[in-house]
Amino acid sequence: MLDAANLSDDIAALKAMLIAAQAREVRKDERIERLEKLVAAFKQAAFGRKSEKADPEQFDLALEDLETAIATIHAEDEADSPSGKPHPKPRAINRGSLPAHLPRVEEIIKPENLICACGGGLHCIGEDVSERLDVIPAQFRVIVTRRPKYACRSCTDGVTQAPAPARLILAGLPTEVTIAHVLVSKYADHLPLYRQAQIMSRQGIDLDRSTLADWVGRAAFELRPVFNALITDLKRSTKLFMDETRAPVLDPGSRKIKNGYFWALARDDRPWGGGAPPGVGFTYAPGRGGLHAEQILQGFTGVLQVDSYAGYNRLSAPDRVGPNIRLAYCWAHARRKLVEITRTGSTPIAGEGVKRIGELYRIEAELRGLGADARLAGRQARSAPLVADMRTWLAHYRTRVAGKSTLGEALAYVAKYWDGLCVFLTDGRIEIDNNIVERTIRPIALNRKNALFAGHDAGAENWAIIASLIETCKLNAVDPFAYLSATLTRLVNGHKQSRIDELMPWKYPERTHG
Repeated sequence: MLDAANLSDDIAALKAMLIAAQAREVRKDERIERLEKLVAAFKQAAFGRKSEKADPEQFDLALEDLETAIATIHAEDEADSPSGKPHPKPRAINRGSLPAHLPRVEEIIKPENLICACGGGLHCIGEDVSERLDVIPAQFRVIVTRRPKYACRSCTDGVTQAPAPARLILAGLPTEVTIAHVLVSKYADHLPLYRQAQIMSRQGIDLDRSTLADWVGRAAFELRPVFNALITDLKRSTKLFMDETRAPVLDPGSRKIKNGYFWALARDDRPWGGGAPPGVGFTYAPGRGGLHAEQILQGFTGVLQVDSYAGYNRLSAPDRVGPNIRLAYCWAHARRKLVEITRTGSTPIAGEGVKRIGELYRIEAELRGLGADARLAGRQARSAPLVADMRTWLAHYRTRVAGKSTLGEALAYVAKYWDGLCVFLTDGRIEIDNNIVERTIRPIALNRKNALFAGHDAGAENWAIIASLIETCKLNAVDPFAYLSATLTRLVNGHKQSRIDELMPWKYPERTHG
């Protein structure tokens, strides 16, 4: 910053100072531009199957560091600006908003002297109001329960005392609210139990990880009927999504890690205004075979939206015994294979395929939020002709591209699942892709990064129970901590199993704010 008080009277010196100041500004702008290009590159790399080979959290960490570096340069720039003057290039930043439900603590800052220079008293003519986000760190407390004993002075009929309140952990330390805090920290915030124990120890609370594990296991046992009711409710639907992902579990016999799988069964009818509340249920299975999907889906009949995993084929096999299930496949997976090819070089055919599928997505974006009938009519009028034309295009190039080439395999993939890809044209309730369930299954990857799920299959089953309820809370804008606190309390106090449907997350009365 050039300080007028320190400027030289020498013209040559002034020119040198100005050139130096301009050079500093150029260097700052160049640094910011380079960093912003890196941020854009990382965000671009975060999409598509290519990035799935890397650790998604490493992308997040890199973005955090880059954005922090940009903020540092902006801070330097603002420090060099004259006091009280806005920076000539204000940065675009989302400062967020402060929700109305948060408690407000007001502070009034008055001038030290309210006497005017003329001797008269100053009176308030207005005020400037600003708000900043403050935090009170999590604080543990002790609930002391006293139950006085009463006896009659006139007789010896015995002692009267109020019954002890019900507890999830008999004769244990935690309240149900504390247990809910541990569950949300582990399954929503992906904080392993040993780290939670370390955090508690900083407040002088000495608890072993095994003690916290005991709390979690007992909570999972109490919540199992609610989880079972959730799965039952989902399978009453006539349209669901399904996906699966790896779940590493220790094999106690071999002392090695084995791969189990979590199967996600999801419902989300909001894109077409359906009345059923969104929800997701995770089921643990020791393998990935289609047999597990078939067992999980017992009792379900309708449309199932899936990716191209071959294990799902048995669900619609002609000789299958069981309810009828119609598979709808995912255009995002078909597009992803073509996009991957375009990133390796100039491939006009793959580029045209991406463009054609992109046009279908553009139409879907315009139809989102309309009723099922309106979406179906729009697809029949606008998307169906594009799909028919794409089928001709696909047949044309499949005869001209080597079948074993990368492009040939991508085109063969689209052709193989063509009928299932076109199902969305026949029903306005169906989505064009399987992205809804893929989003619900992402927390598993985060938990997988931080720790193994369990030392045995039962631990993974506990994860499925608790994570299902937490993720369903999120889908319904319900605070998982408040829901689990209230639900555990009701279960411990004898909530009737015949009314277990009342404990579904979407029936919890308090919603999150904002």
